[in-house]
Amino acid sequence: MTGKGQGFGFGLGKMKELADAFKKAQQVQEGAKKLQEELEVMEIQGEAGGGLVKVVVSGNQEPKRVEISSDALSEGADVLSDLVTAAMKDAYTKSTATMRERMEELTSGLELPGF
Repeated sequence: MTGKGQGFGFGLGKMKELADAFKKAQQVQEGAKKLQEELEVMEIQGEAGGGLVKVVVSGNQEPKRVEISSDALSEGADVLSDLVTAAMKDAYTKSTATMRERMEELTSGLELPGF
């Protein structure tokens, strides 16, 4: 074995690929910061009982408000509790789906070479 030019198998081509990957990763990081800001102000509505109860959360699941119709109040505490819970679950599901979708858009095409 002469040892000349052997290195670690990480030639110039791989260095360029790695540099490109780091550049893409930096773009994703910047995009993630922007996305986080967008999610904070986004409003996603969940509802239950055909709209008797509505829950609004941000894109990152922070509760914003609850709207309860007067018709829902006449249903009684147990039913109202179930409606609020169902509306919360609906809002949470929509919010996490939105977040996941946006993150997939952000990271699409990010491939790390040689890994």
